[in-house]
Amino acid sequence: MIFGQRHRLWQSTVWIIALALIAPVLVMLYASVGSSGELFSHLWQTVLPTYIANTIKLTVLVVLLSLCFGIPAALLISQTDIKSAKYLRWALLLPLAMPAYLVAYLYTDIFDYAGPVQRALRAWFDWQTASDYWFFDIRTLGGASVILALVLYPYVYMLTRTALEQQDKSLLRASRTLGLNASQALLKIALPLARPAIMVAASLVMMETIADFATVQYFAVNTLTTAIYDTWLGYGDLAAANALASVLLLFVLFAVVAEQKSRAGQRHQSARPNTSTDVISLSTGQHIWGNVFCWSLVLFGFALPFALLIDMALSYTDEQQLGKLTTIGLETLKVAAYAATIAVILSLLFALFPRFYQNRGNGLPLQLSGFGYAVPGTVLAMALMATFGPLDHWINDLAASLGLSKPGLILSGTTFAIIFAFVVRFAAIANGTISSGIAKIPHSVDKAPASLGVGLGATLVRVHLPLLKGSVLVAWLLVFVESMKELPAVLLLRPFNFETLSTFIYQLISDEQLEQGAIGAIFIVLFGLIPIVWLNKQEKA
Repeated sequence: MIFGQRHRLWQSTVWIIALALIAPVLVMLYASVGSSGELFSHLWQTVLPTYIANTIKLTVLVVLLSLCFGIPAALLISQTDIKSAKYLRWALLLPLAMPAYLVAYLYTDIFDYAGPVQRALRAWFDWQTASDYWFFDIRTLGGASVILALVLYPYVYMLTRTALEQQDKSLLRASRTLGLNASQALLKIALPLARPAIMVAASLVMMETIADFATVQYFAVNTLTTAIYDTWLGYGDLAAANALASVLLLFVLFAVVAEQKSRAGQRHQSARPNTSTDVISLSTGQHIWGNVFCWSLVLFGFALPFALLIDMALSYTDEQQLGKLTTIGLETLKVAAYAATIAVILSLLFALFPRFYQNRGNGLPLQLSGFGYAVPGTVLAMALMATFGPLDHWINDLAASLGLSKPGLILSGTTFAIIFAFVVRFAAIANGTISSGIAKIPHSVDKAPASLGVGLGATLVRVHLPLLKGSVLVAWLLVFVESMKELPAVLLLRPFNFETLSTFIYQLISDEQLEQGAIGAIFIVLFGLIPIVWLNKQEKA
């Protein structure tokens, strides 16, 4: 402990904030215990088992497809001399910038009965009606799985590639001397060593899939997230919606715990960067197939949808639409900026506290504050309504009893709830980035100012914050971009006459009018590219 006189105040602050961030989820769970509403009982006896089954099927399919897309791509880029690897290395990350619901709408527009593909087929073969031929229906659970996998596989690709490149090449060389060929060495040595990273990536894909709302609703695939949304907004039953949200939250927690147990005791054998040039030489045919596979992922996951958005924007945007989108875009930027700034400030408090006060349990607030990332946006919105709604009524009753004017719904009826949701949902991203930056600072830097009589505040401002400038900027950008893209929480928490770009685009998609907001969709995608550009620059540095 270096600055003892400030310990208690800092400790109390981080614990209060951490508990405040997870309190809404606890309130929701408490409110849902013993729920016996007629609607929830009816759902449990009728459609809820189907919703749960669809959620499980969708999650399993998306994870499997993401593994099938991401692992081969990672192997090709990190372990072979595939042509165009220099460009594929970062291009394979581009689909992360595309919201899944945008890709879903664009491909539905292409492949639906009235779309250009089926129209062309009917013209070429003189087919008159749908009964004259077979064509796959994209608006199915399988179609939703493919769409989600196309935008989520970069998690698997990125983490697997990094793990493979950090392995000690001497292990692969040793396996070759024992009679294994190159392919066998990859399958029996490299991939098993990368299993922890692969499982982490699979868990990220799983959580993103469970949290997805717009894609599955657009494809009419009933899952627990759509059930929560419909129960609250369709039936107006908050108790039943809370109960459903609790079921989904428990499902997420079970899946996360199962994933952690499945890789218990697993670790990378070496953290040394792979500087060896030993790569597998591909034949001409293998080069062709490898490039076709990788560039197809880039084409269908990013390039084609983005090109369609640009075409829509050029064809349909006018000055009136541009003005409306500009207003909505500015509101979106403002809310996202507030959330990113607050999240970064709190992350600095959480991450620096155990650095200066290395006592048992001091790192727990940091872990608690990151719990929200595992909570789907729909569940988090229900938790905040279950918490802020009664608080608003209590505040208004208190004001009335004191003879003051009622302030109204200052928590649940303003953008405060949205910003709070963003901070809870994405604090883990800021925590991880800033904690990584702090870990690179030598501990001697902490002690030197104190030995010279410099106080805690001056040490943080003059020493640590300048050293953490890069990490703070990256954390801010990541939270900012994720806040701009968040949809389910905003749909449920937004006040009247308030839109973000994501909710505005979603409404247009629901009305089959994405063309009217294509510029806004492009804006979301361009901001989503910021972290990818940063990752590429970091690798080159």
